[in-house]
Amino acid sequence: MYKIAKDIDSKILCDAIVEGMQENKAKDIVVLDLREIQNRVTDFFVICSGDSTTHVDGINNTVTRFVRKELQERPWGAEGKGPSEWVLLDYVSVVAHIFQKDARSFYDLEDLWADAKRTDIPNLD
Repeated sequence: MYKIAKDIDSKILCDAIVEGMQENKAKDIVVLDLREIQNRVTDFFVICSGDSTTHVDGINNTVTRFVRKELQERPWGAEGKGPSEWVLLDYVSVVAHIFQKDARSFYDLEDLWADAKRTDIPNLD
């Protein structure tokens, strides 16, 4: 199994990212387990939606803070913070994708990686 810098298991990191997303009421969280896919780019994709630019920014900030607090990990890279239609947080073994709904539909990562094991996380009310 691929490990990140501090030997944190990718599943533990994935779970922390999901929990960080839930803290800020992210919608329609999906975990794609890519570990069984040949030539994968990472172990997991965690995908969610926010209702607005502000919500996407808030989810991004909450995930970053939560993972840093719980696991002492920071993303190796982050993309898309400007327009906040799609923010990507790259933790190497797990990549978090935070979308506005229209951008999520347009890029449709779930369909692009349809051969991955998919877990839908229920929305918190």
